[in-house]
Amino acid sequence: MGSGRVRVPEALAGRGGERPLPTFDVPYFKYIDEEDEEDEWSSRSQSSTEDDSGDSLLSDRYVVVSGTPEKILEHLLSDLHLEAAQDKETETLLDDFLLTYTVFMTTDDLCQALLRQYPFIKWKEDDSDVSCRKRKVLHLVSQWTSLYKDWLHEDEHLKQFLKTIYRNVLDDVYEYPILEKDLKEFQKILGMHRRHTVDEYSPHRKNKTFFHQFSLKENWLQHRGTMNETEEIFCRVYITEHSYVSVKAQVSTSAQEILKIVAEKIQYPEEELALVAVTFSGEKHELQPNDLAISKSFESSSRMFVYRKDLTDSLNPFAENEELQQRSVRILGINTWDLALELTNFDWSLFNAIHEQELIYFTFSRQGSAENTENLSLLLQRCNEVQLWVATEILLCSQLCKRVQLVKKFIKIAAHCKAQRNLNSFFAIVMGLNTASVSRLSQTWEKIPGKFKKLFTELESLTDPSLNHKAYRDAFKKMKSPKIPFMPLLLKDVTFIHEGNKTFLDNLVNFEKLHMIADTVRSLRHCRNNQFGNEVPSKEHHELKPYVHHLHVIDNQQALFELSHRIEPRV
Repeated sequence: MGSGRVRVPEALAGRGGERPLPTFDVPYFKYIDEEDEEDEWSSRSQSSTEDDSGDSLLSDRYVVVSGTPEKILEHLLSDLHLEAAQDKETETLLDDFLLTYTVFMTTDDLCQALLRQYPFIKWKEDDSDVSCRKRKVLHLVSQWTSLYKDWLHEDEHLKQFLKTIYRNVLDDVYEYPILEKDLKEFQKILGMHRRHTVDEYSPHRKNKTFFHQFSLKENWLQHRGTMNETEEIFCRVYITEHSYVSVKAQVSTSAQEILKIVAEKIQYPEEELALVAVTFSGEKHELQPNDLAISKSFESSSRMFVYRKDLTDSLNPFAENEELQQRSVRILGINTWDLALELTNFDWSLFNAIHEQELIYFTFSRQGSAENTENLSLLLQRCNEVQLWVATEILLCSQLCKRVQLVKKFIKIAAHCKAQRNLNSFFAIVMGLNTASVSRLSQTWEKIPGKFKKLFTELESLTDPSLNHKAYRDAFKKMKSPKIPFMPLLLKDVTFIHEGNKTFLDNLVNFEKLHMIADTVRSLRHCRNNQFGNEVPSKEHHELKPYVHHLHVIDNQQALFELSHRIEPRV
């Protein structure tokens, strides 16, 4: 066990001062002396030595290493300070617990444990002790709901738990007037008005509550609810077998609206196009204008294509790449700073919607729980599509002079994304330019001016993976917030911690590991400390938003290579 241990970070320490040693036993909750060089578990406290002034200062310092979920929660509540400002260690421990509890206990387990902790009357105590313990539980629940927001609020069973706690406070508020403030807080959480009487919520009328479990521990694929009509997703509308337009649209979007977006994107008359659902067995179904174009059941069984209508209204697929190569290169007429700004605004809307919990689910879910990582998946998909978009735009341009202009344009856009602190699109564009099918275009790269080649080399250096992406990490650390990280690398960091350390040690929760994961996930908060100013492009370009929001990409590497060899054959 010793060889697999991680040295516990300072931030996990809880300071006790005059507080006596915890009363629970070592088999349930273990401590380790930070100065102990041996690979042995220790339950000893560490006392400081006398300082230079001769005053004796005794400070018992503990490090949370592992424990049962119930004992960790008990320790957490005992360390909470309600009136005074929380010390940093206690705040961190509370945040670690709330961010990662789904790894080692179900939401039902946590609800039941909190209900057991709420009365907390095991022996005769004075009223101040009882009210203090009640308030600590309420403070933790308030922090929990604040952190999770809609993750809790959209589940009816979890609402029942909050209402149960609310009823408990309502019953207690006359005996413990100090709970009045907490009562008002729960009214805000539940969106309720204080219109109920104590009789309505008497203990005799409380029904047994059943709680919905969506914990990773028991079920990696439990749903957070069905899609609502305003939810936005990326919808792929295929033009050919290997190319599609990525359309960001609401679930309630009609087939006609989707068709209008795609027709504009591929520069083809809308009235000459039809939206067709093609199943994987080859069956075709033409969608009518008012049909809903998006559904998850549809996506799992078929693809959406645009077909051309001829004079007899029969449907014909587009030929691979031929018509698409004849379209005008719109990007050349768009200001590079404005285009980068639109990319950044779009990425920020996706990044800002990601819940910290999504990184936990993404890392621990072995079966890829899409329901709990929707926003994160959108940003990852966007990063991949921007990379493909860069390659697609360049390879669909058959004229050498325009292709050179395009490469220069993308180098400038990448530089602007970096300046705007959007490292997600920055990485995607640089990787797109480094795609094998693009980097082999020797005739194109030979005509790129020296100053652009030098700039590109500087930008490339930030994507250098050596020394664990040191160049990127150092540059990103110096950037002020708000900023958008390269999300795949952040996920790699969390995965590395997860796979390199056991979650349970001797059937106890390895809280050292969970602290390191929570600490990495918390970096999202620093990135989002401030909001982007929603700066608008200097000159509103009527094609800019649809151009950036709905990317046309070829998602097949073989098709990209064929295009590459067609425009610049191997000598």
